[in-house]
Amino acid sequence: MLSPDSAAVVRATLPAVGGALDEITARFYGTMFAEQTELLDGLFNRGNQASGGQRRALAGSIAAFAQALLADPEARPDALLSRIAHKHAALGVTEDQYTIVHKYLFRAIAEVLGEAVTPQVAAAWDEVYWLMAGALIAQEARLYQEAQVDPRHPWRQWTVVERREETPDVVSFLLRPADEDPAPPARAGQYVSVRMRMPDGIHQVRQYSLSGAPGDQLRRVTVKRVASLSDAPEGEMSTQLHRTVGAGDELTLSSPFGDVVLDEADSPLLLISAGIGCTPMVGMLEHLAATGATRPVTVLHADRSPADHALLSDIHRLVSSLPAARAEFWYEQNAAAEPGAHSGLMDLKGLNLSADTGVYLCGSLPFMRTVRAQLIQSGVPAHHIRYEVFGPDLWLAHTEA
Repeated sequence: MLSPDSAAVVRATLPAVGGALDEITARFYGTMFAEQTELLDGLFNRGNQASGGQRRALAGSIAAFAQALLADPEARPDALLSRIAHKHAALGVTEDQYTIVHKYLFRAIAEVLGEAVTPQVAAAWDEVYWLMAGALIAQEARLYQEAQVDPRHPWRQWTVVERREETPDVVSFLLRPADEDPAPPARAGQYVSVRMRMPDGIHQVRQYSLSGAPGDQLRRVTVKRVASLSDAPEGEMSTQLHRTVGAGDELTLSSPFGDVVLDEADSPLLLISAGIGCTPMVGMLEHLAATGATRPVTVLHADRSPADHALLSDIHRLVSSLPAARAEFWYEQNAAAEPGAHSGLMDLKGLNLSADTGVYLCGSLPFMRTVRAQLIQSGVPAHHIRYEVFGPDLWLAHTEA
């Protein structure tokens, strides 16, 4: 609960603090990494740091949490923090690291805002921070307990049973526990962290959706190689996986986490994806097929071309095995190569959905924003639409209509 005095101060200073959050978080990360270099080894994503995505996500989450407290000072907006807690659990974040973050974050606030940070202002925002940190620590403790994971030792070795070339820039790795003990429980839609040592000796971690049946002893992750663009380097983890990992090698994985998971209802499902966003959807389809589900399922996917559509054969196999499933595809190029596919961008006009349809989205942010707007315009309630973002969550869709 945010105290009345602190709520008044936060309300008065939120415009100033919110407007400076990008500068504050940039300074925060720069100083923290300069003095705590070990945090760069296996915890923070260098690519997201370089692009600014991580600091924008942090700034957005702090502002959203503060706004939620102001709307209801007695609220504990745990749902707002669920996605962050799952990401942290997949990295092995520990309670003591929140004290380190607090030290550098509040130093950055004081440096950026200067004399505006009076003792009262500092105390009010300190209260916001520890309410947010406390909620995350509690959620992460529950997640670790449920997964039977020690956050000090969250990693396990897995053997690559098979490497499959899905498309020219997408590869799948079929994995089993190297110690031959049972695989940890997983739910359809979840992801695992993969930890690798880079050529410079620094460990990096990325999350990849489980693209196989979550109940199997074997697990599959499907990785798209991130190409170099004019304003961004190639993805170092995806490149390393594509170049160096094959059958017989070992990978270091976390237990599965992620809060965008397939519900167990019998209501209709709509799975919408673009590009490599198909991976959690295929994991959901694998689960539905493995459990003999009879619920209506519609799969919609957009891609550059049929040749670029990863796991296309798996989708055909799974849709044909489900008694009430169908699929439609949209391709920007060479759509005629896939029978029945549409040419161009995905268009949801004429899509008839029942009021209880559950929708899952995964793809680029522009794609998901467009599709979500079309769904809401067609009458789908916003709370029926769940989305998965690969990387820092810069959307904060829960704040939208």
